[in-house]
Amino acid sequence: MASLFHTFIYVPIYNLLIFFVDIIPGGDVGLAVIAATLVVRLIIMPLSFAQLRTGRVMRLLQPEMKEIQVKYKDDPERKAKETFALYKRYGLNPFAGIFTALLQIPILLGLYFVFNSHTLLTIDTAMLYGFVSAPSVITPLFLGIFSVAGTSIFLAALAALLQGAQIWYAVPVPPKPEKPGTDLSADFARSMALNMRFLLPVIIGVAAFYTSNAIALYFITTALVSIVQEFVVRKQKVEPVEVAAA
Repeated sequence: MASLFHTFIYVPIYNLLIFFVDIIPGGDVGLAVIAATLVVRLIIMPLSFAQLRTGRVMRLLQPEMKEIQVKYKDDPERKAKETFALYKRYGLNPFAGIFTALLQIPILLGLYFVFNSHTLLTIDTAMLYGFVSAPSVITPLFLGIFSVAGTSIFLAALAALLQGAQIWYAVPVPPKPEKPGTDLSADFARSMALNMRFLLPVIIGVAAFYTSNAIALYFITTALVSIVQEFVVRKQKVEPVEVAAA
């Protein structure tokens, strides 16, 4: 499994990074990290949009799903039937969102490992494809300021802030139940959303600071792309499939 990850994910991303280092004037590794991240995010964009749309539709359908749960609380079979009918009406497959998220994980991990690699500033020519040239100039200073191999509290804080902004924008906190404890699923969803809003940005910031500025740039770029994708998805109308097809 590790060899498959190395061959089909790590090595292609590494070559993409070196390609950008070679063609970017001055061999700015920081700019190459941003460019490589953007290209990979562009490649997996259909998966990202599918996942975001599924999540958005699921959130918008919560009132109807809640109504079905209450109406058929004593009839699990009918409740399941009506729920899937609702999904079908909106062309929604909740399992597809999970599948697309799982597909993206190894690719995003590949980006992380490449940018956190000891070979970031020392070219490993053995991993280069025949059509990728080893750059003659490598500049470790991003924009002439931040060393990609070093750490910066500024970039780490920026990564944390943007991650926080992305979560606040994309993950709404469910309303507090009128009677806490009466709906465990609602309580859990609210707790998860709150934890994501406050804990994940801190984790991202700490990880960025204790790894490298290359990782911070990766987090920053990813957060910005995610915000743009969420904005685009929110602009799309959500309506039943038969209405959309009419």
